[in-house]
Amino acid sequence: MTETQTLTNDSAPKWWSCTAPNLDYVPPKDFKLPPTLVPVTLNPRGTTEVPQKTTKDYTKVEYKWKHFLPYNTATADPPLTPFDHVDPSSRADPTKASLFEVLKNRKDMTPNIGTEVTGAQLSQLNSMQRDELALYVAERGVIVFRKQDFTHHSPEWLKEFGTHFGRLHVHQFGTHVQDHSELSTLFRDNDDSYFDVTTSGRLNTLGWHSDMTYEINPPGTTFLCALTTPDCGGDTLYLNAMTAYDRLSEPMKKLIEGLSAVHEGTRQTVTAYKTNIVRREALDTVHPMVRTHPVTGRKALWVNPVYTTQIVGLKKEESDGILKILFDHIKTGLDFHTRVKWEDDTVAVYDNRMVMHSVVLDYPLGTTGRRHMLRVTPQGEKPAL
Repeated sequence: MTETQTLTNDSAPKWWSCTAPNLDYVPPKDFKLPPTLVPVTLNPRGTTEVPQKTTKDYTKVEYKWKHFLPYNTATADPPLTPFDHVDPSSRADPTKASLFEVLKNRKDMTPNIGTEVTGAQLSQLNSMQRDELALYVAERGVIVFRKQDFTHHSPEWLKEFGTHFGRLHVHQFGTHVQDHSELSTLFRDNDDSYFDVTTSGRLNTLGWHSDMTYEINPPGTTFLCALTTPDCGGDTLYLNAMTAYDRLSEPMKKLIEGLSAVHEGTRQTVTAYKTNIVRREALDTVHPMVRTHPVTGRKALWVNPVYTTQIVGLKKEESDGILKILFDHIKTGLDFHTRVKWEDDTVAVYDNRMVMHSVVLDYPLGTTGRRHMLRVTPQGEKPAL
């Protein structure tokens, strides 16, 4: 079983997934579902889609987004195959004239990071404009589109749109749309979620990171979509990792540019076994501590508190000391942070290579406390200085 491309009749790629259904999967005899998933009978051969437990059965009530409810897949996937990514921004007009002809109403959220767009639909962008969008996002870090029809399209359409920006990532344990593992779902209406388990016992719920940095090909241009949001709270914080790098002294830049660090997926997966089905073996990967965008040439700090655990070649005390300096720097640099306040039908497009983010679990649970998000996550190039 390998990654697949689903083709149209003219053999042009329609969507590109990093994996394929394991039709020969046989569940182990001792297989047990986590208590956070709905008990179902597993197929004796092939994959099984298993719903996440929620406070109510949304399939039996009036709920607009029931076709995007969260599932895990009982399966076994092989490791992801590394690939050579060609970033769509490499095809873009540097002036972004075609894109800006459509995005007429733009307002920067802060001078340093983030722009909000109104009056334009992502779904209507042509191929040239999508290339220019990738470049614009790389420059501004995150672009927030309001009142979008983006998620009103089919899962197949969303995967085809995402494939323009790269191979679609399938999370090794995260929930997803039923039968569409490439469309990640982030659903929380109770305090038994993976997010609650990972933040239990801490003073706050923040966890600054870029998505899945432990992958050999971590994500690039990423689309996070708000389906249902709390009346208040549940914001996502973003920070500009390019500025975080720029602010460092020249001796510190020189030091870390010569170093690499370990990004651990195994640590995250240990926690995931409590709440999710793990479909692929966890991965720990060594990446440079500074990476360069393949088109803009901007350098960004490429370590984060969630996944980065050790600087290669240094003693533990040395590694811990340098990482603490860098982690404190990104956490406290409010002048290169911004905040996305979600509304239904908002889409945030961010460059996972150039920014970090953290969800804020500050909203009350209950009737109005549901937070339901969908993410399309194209992979990018292998990080390089």
